[in-house]
Amino acid sequence: MIVVKLVVIVIIALIFVRSILSFIIPMSGSRPHPLLLSLNQAVFQITEPLLGPIRRALPTFGGFDFSPTVVLIVLFIILRVI
Repeated sequence: MIVVKLVVIVIIALIFVRSILSFIIPMSGSRPHPLLLSLNQAVFQITEPLLGPIRRALPTFGGFDFSPTVVLIVLFIILRVI
């Protein structure tokens, strides 16, 4: 159970990092730092299998992506149940 909790907590942290990076990278100009780009690519590859299906299932809300919110709610519920 501790391993499952740890995995869920890491995924939650990665979703928060992805959300923060989605604001930082566009604000860093036309040539973001390569470390930021590498971090963004790694976080994207880890979190996209969770967020992609939810994003496709949700209706569009004028450019807003609510899939991280839905996944975070589900993960927090899983944490409470465990």
